[in-house]
Amino acid sequence: METLLIPFSPRFIVLTICAVVTALLIGFGIADRKIFDILLIPILIFGALTLLGVRDLLQKGHAVLRNYPISAHMRFLLEEIRPEMRQYFFESEKDGMPFSRDTRAVVYQRAKMQLDKRPFGTQEDVYREGYEWMHHSVSPKARVEEKFRVTIGGPDCTKPYLASVFNVSAMSFGALSPNAVRALNAGAKRGGFAHDTGEGGVSPYHREMGGDIIWEIGSGYFGCRHLDGTFDPDAFARVATEDQIKMVELKISQGAKPGHGGVLPAAKVSEEISKIRGVKMGEDCISPASHRAFSTPIGMMQFIAEMRKLSGGKPAGFKLCIGHTWEFLAICKAMLQTGIYPDFIVVDGNEGGTGAAPLEFMDHLGMPMREGVNFVHNALVGINARDRIRIGASGKVATAFDMARAMAIGADWCNSARGFMFSLGCIQSLSCHTDRCPTGVATQDPTRARALYVPLKIDRVHNYHHATLHSLSELIAAAGLEHPQELRPIHFTQRTSTTEVKSFAQLYPALRPGELLEGTEDPRFRDAWRMARADSFQPAM
Repeated sequence: METLLIPFSPRFIVLTICAVVTALLIGFGIADRKIFDILLIPILIFGALTLLGVRDLLQKGHAVLRNYPISAHMRFLLEEIRPEMRQYFFESEKDGMPFSRDTRAVVYQRAKMQLDKRPFGTQEDVYREGYEWMHHSVSPKARVEEKFRVTIGGPDCTKPYLASVFNVSAMSFGALSPNAVRALNAGAKRGGFAHDTGEGGVSPYHREMGGDIIWEIGSGYFGCRHLDGTFDPDAFARVATEDQIKMVELKISQGAKPGHGGVLPAAKVSEEISKIRGVKMGEDCISPASHRAFSTPIGMMQFIAEMRKLSGGKPAGFKLCIGHTWEFLAICKAMLQTGIYPDFIVVDGNEGGTGAAPLEFMDHLGMPMREGVNFVHNALVGINARDRIRIGASGKVATAFDMARAMAIGADWCNSARGFMFSLGCIQSLSCHTDRCPTGVATQDPTRARALYVPLKIDRVHNYHHATLHSLSELIAAAGLEHPQELRPIHFTQRTSTTEVKSFAQLYPALRPGELLEGTEDPRFRDAWRMARADSFQPAM
């Protein structure tokens, strides 16, 4: 008896109703042929639902469909639109990850040159643990119309670059659409700032617009490789000596997935990408997890020296997310032993990254940007090399406060990827890895990319950069300073509990110049310095 009642249980009642309605409609149609044409569409609808329910019962992939035929599809539909529902209806101004609605809104407003002010006081809980603020001066300076630039290039560099303190972070063509690359590069040209290519090579869309380029070389050596994947110095020199290339950057790791390689499947290696990256069509395009051109800190310094020489004396440096601290200190020891110093180091944080990555890598691998920047800054101070090496910060930078905070703890300039994506119209749909970007920013689908109208977006990229530096100049003036390079940890405070606050000077204590060389007892560096070896990335045990 219980088995006979199963079709009428809540789990199966939708299928039962559809089957009964289908049978009744067919019966009425047969009984009265005059109304059959009228009933045809309802018969098809309920018949299709009945067939769907039978399929749900028979399939084995989803247990919920076997138990709730037809009705369980509502679950999958709601799950599909859950991110949009949350973003549009339930997020507060300070909610939303990775970037809050408020942060996204201010980028959109500045890109469109709309009113970016907020009424009625802060929505931040200023007494929550982790809240941070910048100190102002009772004797503020007058705001200056300053573009805020920094010279990058040490004593071994013959063609130093006068860079903006705010630039487009590394994003490859292939990850971004042709129109997105065009708009970013043209915006960079108009605003006098730099555009990092990412490791995907220098594309025609970078060259077309003429903006300043930082050419990033990854472990795949795209655009400067032999067919077997090894580094091709002649191919590198041909591109690196072009006037549009202002700096060359060796990518050791990136914040989104440090220590992880990448594969562009053969099916996605178009003729265009094949030509730009120097890879064969019909084969997977592989970015190895580690470099083949060197295997030791000394070898890495020699490779950077070669990059600088082949580029004609342009600034040469590297980008990394800090992992094992002794490995970076091993690089520092290699600088001392070889006398070869990079002109700059870009520190990426694990909160950064526009590329897709495994969840564990994205959430739990690598040092956050602020700790990484401060560690690198102190390490260079500790070996008396800070005055010749510039530091860039990359990792969730979108506003002037983000920039000021990073520069106070050691950065000379900041890069932003997602901030500039928002200026292009990105709505944080989190579909970058699916090739179904709704705004044409992160896609290779030409029908989607055409939605990004380049002339309009050029203005917005430029406006966002200009407005952000304008806001930075106001913050700097309010603090009684004239240039962001005057910022120090003492200018910022963090709430560590509801009743306690600490200055950044306490949270990020400084090393003395040359302290590592003298033999530091600072626990952040002492053991790692002893473990570091210039001839190997492996620790000395």
